[in-house]
Amino acid sequence: MRLLVIKSIIAAVLLANVAQARADSVIVIAIRYLQAEGTSHAHIYLYREDGRFLRQLTNDNSGQDVDPIFTPDGGSIVFTREMPDNSVEFWSVEPLSTALKKLNTAPAWYIATKSSPYFTNRHGEKSTEQSPAASATPGSEAPTYKTPDGSIELVLRTVPQDEEDRYDGPGHGKHYLVRHLKAGIETEMAQLPGFYGLYGLLHESHDKDRHFLFEDALRVAFFDLHLNSTDGDTVFAFDINGSRLVRLSRNWAAPVPLPGEPAFLTLTENRYVVIPGTTKTANCSYLEHWNAKIRKVRYARAKSAAICYGASTYRPARTPAVITIRKNAN
Repeated sequence: MRLLVIKSIIAAVLLANVAQARADSVIVIAIRYLQAEGTSHAHIYLYREDGRFLRQLTNDNSGQDVDPIFTPDGGSIVFTREMPDNSVEFWSVEPLSTALKKLNTAPAWYIATKSSPYFTNRHGEKSTEQSPAASATPGSEAPTYKTPDGSIELVLRTVPQDEEDRYDGPGHGKHYLVRHLKAGIETEMAQLPGFYGLYGLLHESHDKDRHFLFEDALRVAFFDLHLNSTDGDTVFAFDINGSRLVRLSRNWAAPVPLPGEPAFLTLTENRYVVIPGTTKTANCSYLEHWNAKIRKVRYARAKSAAICYGASTYRPARTPAVITIRKNAN
């Protein structure tokens, strides 16, 4: 009897947490936790926006559960189950229910839903072409970018005589300038805390002229940098409020805006992560949430080797209400 009461209390607390999350923002993620032996499988997990784990929604090992997406009203989640024979199934599940429903076909809205806008430099091969938004600073050819409020201008100035400025790699961008237009003060990026190197200023995937993310207290821009052939590229956030640079991942990270919120998500790559219980490593990916102070929450088990196979967040009081990251978003 006592055990039954305890289970009832735990269930009630869980339902209360999920209900509270639904009142705010809730995130569903397809995560494949890599294991020491056997075949690992991607399942669907539910989190609160603040990072609190709520529940696992699927546990079937017949295939890989990927690309979960909330319905426009947030009442249910549709996802794809990829089978070993390359066939696919479509399923739905409600955040508050354990019952899954197999669908005859995928809903039209699910097929039509694409990844939400994100910041990138990737359009096929990496391009060093100057953005149409960049203009020439008088007396130089350095591209400049002005913040939406007109308070700051970034000048991507390079010095040909500086060996590091000739290549996309660590040390590049030390001569980039931050100009505070009202105060008439300018600072080289190399003087900012967190400087390691900067190359291209990222732009939004749906709008090549958008280079800054301004949402309430959040004021950032994103730069890429090539590391080496082993580690690939990485991404830095220029925190305009704090006049500092924050590396978002030891490898690549694709920032995803959350319109109306002073925050953003990243689909983050980590290469050569050790699989627990082995000496083997794997290239992993995680979904992370960053607030206005550029502090992160990771939606995954601590110290796990995992791969994110798509995610969706439902925000009942925001527009758009659903933010989507498809499995092959970047």
